[in-house]
Amino acid sequence: MTAIYDYTLPTPQGEEVSLKDFEGKVLMIVNTATGCGFTPQYTDLEEMYEAFHDRGLEIIDVPCNQFAGQAPESDEEIHQFCQLKFNTQFPQYKKSDVNGENELPLYTWLKSQKGFEGFGKGVKALAMSAMLSKIDKNYKTNPDIKWNFTKFIVDRDGNVVARFEPNADMKEVRACVESLL
Repeated sequence: MTAIYDYTLPTPQGEEVSLKDFEGKVLMIVNTATGCGFTPQYTDLEEMYEAFHDRGLEIIDVPCNQFAGQAPESDEEIHQFCQLKFNTQFPQYKKSDVNGENELPLYTWLKSQKGFEGFGKGVKALAMSAMLSKIDKNYKTNPDIKWNFTKFIVDRDGNVVARFEPNADMKEVRACVESLL
């Protein structure tokens, strides 16, 4: 598989959704969790969805429990949490792995397109680096997803144009998305 549109994602109901359904759209693909310090980013994600969905933005929310067990709930409980707490309207897919032996093939491809480039500067960047160095000494040199709320931005032609780590300024994420619409 060589294009994003060759991949599918599982729904909580056990169906497979083809990313070909999103051809011509701007995509934000994000691994999420309900009990993470970055969970409030759901507010920003929903604001972007409401502002830009009619212009062609699709948010692909992939709940993941691989990072400190911060999404232990069932798919249905995660969905209810997001709707009640953040009034999310974008679809959530089946809770899945984004790293390792059972990672979604889509994530294998995404990481091959945009590897890890660092956490940037500032207090949150230092905190992320300190935490990750204890978990994975080689975190700087591998493309793995480092934590919840890593975002990949895909343009209307299916090219991965950006990868934002969880601590990225959501204003920068929004500007990137808006520039592609």
